Amino acid sequence: MFRRTAAVGFTAIEGFLDRLVCVLGAVCAAQAPEFFQQYLQRLGGHLAEINRQLVAYHAAAQAAGKPLAQFIAETTAHADPGLAKLGTTMDATVQRAEHLAAAHFALTDASVWSRPWEFFAHLDVEIVRGTAAIYQPAVPTTAEGAVYAAVGLGVAFAIWHVFIRLPLRRLLAPARPTAAPVR
Repeated sequence: MFRRTAAVGFTAIEGFLDRLVCVLGAVCAAQAPEFFQQYLQRLGGHLAEINRQLVAYHAAAQAAGKPLAQFIAETTAHADPGLAKLGTTMDATVQRAEHLAAAHFALTDASVWSRPWEFFAHLDVEIVRGTAAIYQPAVPTTAEGAVYAAVGLGVAFAIWHVFIRLPLRRLLAPARPTAAPVR
C-alpha cells in the first residue's frame, strides 16, 4: 500500500521535477561562458601587468647594451646572491608572460566547442581562484550561452532520468501479484 501511495505522489510531482531539473541544468551550464569571460578579463589584466614589467626589464637590458636573454643569464650567474635572485626572478617573469600570452591567445581564438578544452589546457589556478572569489553569475544572451544552456539542459535531463527518475519509479512501482499455481 505504501509503495502505491508513494508512486502516486511521485507521479504527481514528476512533471514539475522534470522541468526544474532542465531549467537548473540550463542555467548552471550557461554560467560557463560567463565564467570564461570573467576569467579572460583577469587573465588579460595579469598579462598587461607582466608586460609592463617586461618593458622595464627590456629597458634595463638595453641600458646595459645587451639583449634581454643575455642580460638575464648574466644577472642569474652573478656572484652577488641578491643579483642572482633578481636574474632568476626576471627569467620566471619572462616564462610566466609566455604562459599567460599563450593562454590568452588560446582562449580568445577558441571556438564555442573548443573553449572548455583550451581553458583546462591553459588553466592558471591562481587566476581561477581569483575569478571564483569575485564571480558574478549571469545568463549570457549570446549564441555561445544558448549552446551551453542547451547542452546543460540535455545533460541534466539525462542524468535526472537515468540516475534518479527511473530508479525511483522501479523502487516505488506497485508489487506485481504472483500467479496462483495451476492445479
